[in-house]
Amino acid sequence: MIIRYQKYKFTIEASEPLALPDYKGSTFRGAFGNAFKRVVCALKRNDCRECLLKTRCVYVYVFETSPPEGTDIMGMNKYETVPHPFVIEPPVESKRAYNSGDILHFNLILAGKGIDYLPYFIYTFEELGKIGIGKGRGKYKFLSVKDGDEPVYSIEDKVFRNTVSKELQVQEDFEPGSDTYRDSGSEDTITIRFLTPARIKHQRSLAVELEFHILIRSLLRRLCLLYYFHCGGKEPSWDYKGIIKEAEKIVIEKGSLRWRDWERYSSRQDVRMKMGGVMGEVTYRGNLKPFTSILKAGSILHVGKGTSFGLGKYEIQ
Repeated sequence: MIIRYQKYKFTIEASEPLALPDYKGSTFRGAFGNAFKRVVCALKRNDCRECLLKTRCVYVYVFETSPPEGTDIMGMNKYETVPHPFVIEPPVESKRAYNSGDILHFNLILAGKGIDYLPYFIYTFEELGKIGIGKGRGKYKFLSVKDGDEPVYSIEDKVFRNTVSKELQVQEDFEPGSDTYRDSGSEDTITIRFLTPARIKHQRSLAVELEFHILIRSLLRRLCLLYYFHCGGKEPSWDYKGIIKEAEKIVIEKGSLRWRDWERYSSRQDVRMKMGGVMGEVTYRGNLKPFTSILKAGSILHVGKGTSFGLGKYEIQ
């Protein structure tokens, strides 16, 4: 299974004092969503579900994509929307007050077809700087977008440059008894460090003590749905029960996970929403080799709920 993705670095400069929260994911994602709809919406309707253009609308695809009627992949017939094809990784510092001239960086990760809509993201963030973000709607100047060291767009020349997308190869051969599962007799350890709150549900509750099989269940679901809906793929030929059975053999060697509470206000729903999750480190021990490609993919595409806000970001140590 191959998932195309691209990670871009955005740079902006405060042109007025900015007042931002400790965790800036809600500010950037929330303000972007409102500005994105304002930029691309042709009919200016509040309810996209009743819009004549919804099947061809960029906003609906990016923010409110509905699974085609009759879709039952991984129980998607129970849900109204599919995973977003983007992740906004906000500035990592906890700094709240920015002065005019201060520089901020944030990342945008696009998956599959979402990569084609990068110009819409760039234009929206450029317009958002004129609208303002955070408390008091402080304005910023949009400076540039880079793919690693390669320039993609800058305010100076306003020329958009395409770059070659990257590929994540996620293993599909998980047949019990195969070389993938064969125990070499030695056990490996791996440490996962969550850099932003991870909201991972298991049996309808948010997990606090993150057993390995719970993490893998969430990753399998996210990767499968991103691949199916945004990369033009079919459902992976995974032996889900076999994978979970093997994942349940992996034990927690040590952990220092802690719960971090966080709330955001949804202007669209006019309600405050709890978005807390676990942060910190957890070390797993066991036959981890079969899960390497899945864990690597998750470290780029995030895991759990609220990924478009930058939640569920982790690194492998």
